Amino acid sequence: MIGPTVEIEGKVVSGEDLLVEGSVSGSISAKGHEVTVGAAGKLNADIAAKVVRVEGTVKGDISGVEKVIISKTGNVLGNIDAPRVTLEDGAKFKGSIEMDPGDSAATDAPAKELAGKSVVKNSAPLFDTDKSKAS
Repeated sequence: MIGPTVEIEGKVVSGEDLLVEGSVSGSISAKGHEVTVGAAGKLNADIAAKVVRVEGTVKGDISGVEKVIISKTGNVLGNIDAPRVTLEDGAKFKGSIEMDPGDSAATDAPAKELAGKSVVKNSAPLFDTDKSKAS
């Protein structure tokens, strides 16, 4: 756990699950583990982990091997790359989402061809959860 009064600048590499309630500037890598940004967490960092949960604020790109979850209190400004992404009602998001549920090594070329068509680009101030407006 990175406590609410802790401030870290640089690269954080974790070999276990990580809960961030403090401030991190740089990057967080927890391959094979879960990173949770608590409600008090404020990150100006890229995150790469097996599962990423955001309840606080993240400015940076997020890469989840299994999934990325942005809770109702979460606020993300950056791009998300994961096979499964959950945006809870009330979550704030600005960026793009790329989802490729298949094995990227086995389907690398076809996935890249389709990626341009399946990527959601959002330039609005906040992610619009109204599916009737999606194109």
